[in-house]
Amino acid sequence: MEKLSVSSPESNLETSASANAHSRFYIPSLDGIRTVAFLLVFLAHAKIAELFPGGFGVTVFFFLSGYLITTLLRQEYDRYQTIDFKLFYTRRILRIWPSFYLVLVLGAGLTVLGLLKGKIDLSAFLAQCLHYTNYYTIFFGGETTAGSGVYWSLAVEEHFYLLFPLLYLAIRKLRVSPRRQMFILWGLCLTDLLWRCLLVYGFGVSSERVFYATDTRVDSILFGCALAVNNNPALDAPYYSKKLWNYLFVPIGIILILFSFLYRSPEFQQTFRYTIQGIALYPIFISAIRFPNWGLFPLLNLNWMRFLGVLSYSLYLVHYTVISAVRMYLPHLHKVLQAGISLLISIGLAYMIYKFIEFPLGRLRKKFSRV
Repeated sequence: MEKLSVSSPESNLETSASANAHSRFYIPSLDGIRTVAFLLVFLAHAKIAELFPGGFGVTVFFFLSGYLITTLLRQEYDRYQTIDFKLFYTRRILRIWPSFYLVLVLGAGLTVLGLLKGKIDLSAFLAQCLHYTNYYTIFFGGETTAGSGVYWSLAVEEHFYLLFPLLYLAIRKLRVSPRRQMFILWGLCLTDLLWRCLLVYGFGVSSERVFYATDTRVDSILFGCALAVNNNPALDAPYYSKKLWNYLFVPIGIILILFSFLYRSPEFQQTFRYTIQGIALYPIFISAIRFPNWGLFPLLNLNWMRFLGVLSYSLYLVHYTVISAVRMYLPHLHKVLQAGISLLISIGLAYMIYKFIEFPLGRLRKKFSRV
């Protein structure tokens, strides 16, 4: 089968904010997947769809980050036989930090003025600024600006960006085959599962310790990395037929995801849930990317889905604070109406961030891309 062209070079955080206009590659359906992930998070935070935990939306974002970052690194190494870390981290900084710090500082300022709920604790604020807020939350709890707790997942991503390129370069320099690269990454995912089991069943750690920590959540990213190095639906020929993927593997993936939602054992939720979800996302991503016109996948490419996908990073940054503010100022409205108002305000703010920050910096970021 002919290889699909790849487009958006990097993750939900490297995204399409300027992918269509400024990057050389585009993977169909991924903007729509970003939208689905964001809506899962939003509905959970708005208390609209509590059965589908927002944590799964974050898991989808993690998987997507791992897949796209590793696809980018793979293409760069294939072309140049090395990875330019200076360019890689420059792109990451240009993509993540401007919106990140803008939203964080504005939220803190509004909190100091009493316009938002919360209390600015300097140590907690520094933890957010320096990207270790997930561990700070575990040991000390709380947040600064109301809704800023979502920054924990960005800390996990930053830790991944810091370390994974070094691991990937080492694997490639050792001339490890793509299949063995996949097994190495799967092995790390298994190690992470065993570590969670030890913490939960052996030491009885809190659910927050497992949920927020990089060392217990990084496998959600690594599953995406494993997909990128072998049987990558955008780069490699398929292992199996279209019918097998769409009519067998995708339904199995959906069943596994539903099972992970419905089986409510606390120990299971803290240990095996993330592994099962990572496995289940494999066939869904493969089919969505390789067969974007099959089944319900065309919905992912609707204009409004792709539009929200473009805004997904800034939407993620602002939405929970907006939800908190709407509840503060409009407490008597029904939660569905509060959610609708919050979503509209979040989209408006996210679009402004896109227009004045992400889009212009997307042009600059293109100059630091090698693929």
